[in-house]
Amino acid sequence: MKQNEIIELSTYHSPIGTLLLGSYEQFLCLCLWEESASFEKRLQKIQTLSGASFVHKSSPIIEETKRQLDEYFNKKRSNFHLPIHTWGTSFQQSTWNELINIPYGTTISYKTLAQKVGNEQAVRAVANANNKNFISIIIPCHRVIGSKGELVGYAGGLNKKAFLLQLEQQNQYNKSASLFKEDDFFK
Repeated sequence: MKQNEIIELSTYHSPIGTLLLGSYEQFLCLCLWEESASFEKRLQKIQTLSGASFVHKSSPIIEETKRQLDEYFNKKRSNFHLPIHTWGTSFQQSTWNELINIPYGTTISYKTLAQKVGNEQAVRAVANANNKNFISIIIPCHRVIGSKGELVGYAGGLNKKAFLLQLEQQNQYNKSASLFKEDDFFK
């Protein structure tokens, strides 16, 4: 890694909270919920993994990410087309690659995700890899749920996870019946 590398940071205000976006070279490397209890710890971890310094300024990839997030929240986008860069183990990378393959508007269980990465017994390991995902929404870890259909584990909070899943369901099924009531988001 070169010295003096930087990650450019800028905020994005979504309908359900603020995301911190980060770009590294020409890649998106961060999309973190600022309201998360683990936000500062996650920022420190990415700085340690990358060896880069943070600079608060936008970049072309951040501006494109904001545009695509606007389209996503306005139900005009179901897939993101952004160059991304992640730091993680080969297992984490394979888990994140599988997350990207979960179709918009659908969910899978942690057990199914473990099967897809080649180890049905690795349920806890894939849950831990999900927790290490620093690119929320774009790498859609919110689409992974418990084996009985329950909402579990999301760094942004379960209310945000429920909102994102309902947003996708409503768009996917042309506003048909939803699994979640609107009141579930804002508790």
